[in-house]
Amino acid sequence: MKITWKNCLRIGVSIFVLYLCIFYWQSVSAFIGSAIGAATPIFVGLGIAYVLNILMTGYEKHYFPKHSNKKIVSKTRRGVCIFLSIITLLAIIAVVVWLVVPELISTVTFLVSEIPILIEEALTTEWAQKILPEDILASLSSIDWAAYIEKIIDTLGSSLGSAVNMVVSAVTSVLSVTITIFISIIFSVYLLYSKDKMLGQGMRMLNNYVPARITDRIVHWLRVFNESFRGYIVGQCTEAIILGVLCTIGMYIFRFPYAAMIGAFIAFTALIPIAGAYIGAAVGALMMLTESPIKALLFIVFIIVLQQLEGNLIFPKVVGKSIGLPAFWVLAAVTIGGGIFGVLGMIIGVPITAALYRLIREDVNRREAAAKPPKPEE
Repeated sequence: MKITWKNCLRIGVSIFVLYLCIFYWQSVSAFIGSAIGAATPIFVGLGIAYVLNILMTGYEKHYFPKHSNKKIVSKTRRGVCIFLSIITLLAIIAVVVWLVVPELISTVTFLVSEIPILIEEALTTEWAQKILPEDILASLSSIDWAAYIEKIIDTLGSSLGSAVNMVVSAVTSVLSVTITIFISIIFSVYLLYSKDKMLGQGMRMLNNYVPARITDRIVHWLRVFNESFRGYIVGQCTEAIILGVLCTIGMYIFRFPYAAMIGAFIAFTALIPIAGAYIGAAVGALMMLTESPIKALLFIVFIIVLQQLEGNLIFPKVVGKSIGLPAFWVLAAVTIGGGIFGVLGMIIGVPITAALYRLIREDVNRREAAAKPPKPEE
């Protein structure tokens, strides 16, 4: 690098900015946190737009394909397909909530009311009489479990604060989330409607401000990440639908209760790789426990068998080929992503790892090919 006044100025400004960031890190981190918080609707809108774009492109392919050259079709295609995509996504979420949430609430309420009876019956069984000492058994039997549990619930309720504060806090939280989602949806609609123009503007900026070699590499990286995320989302949704249908059919065959509801919930939770189906199975077993403990146990066995079938046959065929990631790295991505970002990390960890895995593999292959000595005939 030549020593010029411009290069010296750049180095000096960089050192000064680094100095400010180090010695005023608390203020800088607070500013960054505020900026990220303010930009939350934009980030959420980008995620919504990406998912809607998959549905939108599918609708656009089937939107009067024989009359695509007509003016009215070309003008209305994007708006109509965006509307259909939003309606489809909202309908899927509404169906799952409508099927699962009311029954889950009633199940929890029923279990809370039945716990005292179950405890009293367990204390009178033969194995409890043999295992527990007489003094402990007598003290446990003398407890009014219904009043005790009611007292615990009242204590938990009173520890949350006054009713007015609870209502204000709940209303504020719901209003904040509603506004964020509303702004995110509006942003995603604008983004989808003008995505071609924005992609063109982005390419023009790269071509004018970034060297061609780096531009090609950035475009390639973005293409790899897009293919990984798109393939993962499409494959995981397809696998979730197949798993939900198989679960529903199997539950109808074995005469398990709540077949349609539990099948829909397992299909929804199956979007989380590896752990999703077991989360849905735990909730389903909890619901079924109110009907019959034996059926709940048999349902867990049924889900384990179905999960083995899904993991060995469906997942490699549907999702494995779409992301090209070995099972070990899928498990590692789910574990690390879930530990850092929770459920969101479980979902996005797999496609990010798949994209990085592909980029590293391409770079290793390129370096190995460059390191090989040429053949004599060459």
